[in-house]
Amino acid sequence: MFRHLNYLLMITMLLISSVIFGADQADAILGVWTTQDGKARVEIVLQNGLYLGHIVWLKEPLYPADDHQGMSGKPKVDRMNPDLGLQTRPIVGLTLVNGFHYSGSDVWTGGTIYDPESGKTYSCKLSLMSDGTLQVRGYAGISIFGRTEIWQRYTPRTITPAVTSKTQ
Repeated sequence: MFRHLNYLLMITMLLISSVIFGADQADAILGVWTTQDGKARVEIVLQNGLYLGHIVWLKEPLYPADDHQGMSGKPKVDRMNPDLGLQTRPIVGLTLVNGFHYSGSDVWTGGTIYDPESGKTYSCKLSLMSDGTLQVRGYAGISIFGRTEIWQRYTPRTITPAVTSKTQ
């Protein structure tokens, strides 16, 4: 009887640890990521059971002085969006990746990626690589027709103030 109880206890512990470990793996993409070109940082969060990411920083958040649409010096907006009602929304805060669920083996599927430079949305797959980078594969139709980027996890640098000493 005790032998069966021990086996039952071991199986229960294994199941609990696999559920906990699985949740940890699923949340491994949470945090801030720098896009491949370094132009943006995206914060991936878990919301209502799905993973999504918002743009939280732009290297160049304002339009340049020679902007062809007369918006020089103003914050960048989603002006390429085919929906006219969305063309004035700011790029910072925009949802870039959306609707992902964890599929196992460090892969998140079922989501989309939005390209604010073209105003187009594509199917997308996220893969956490062994080196800690995030492989972002956007595609139209099937995955073979697409583009892959590698995002780096953003780690803020801490700046320590210089210590000055006065000699008298």
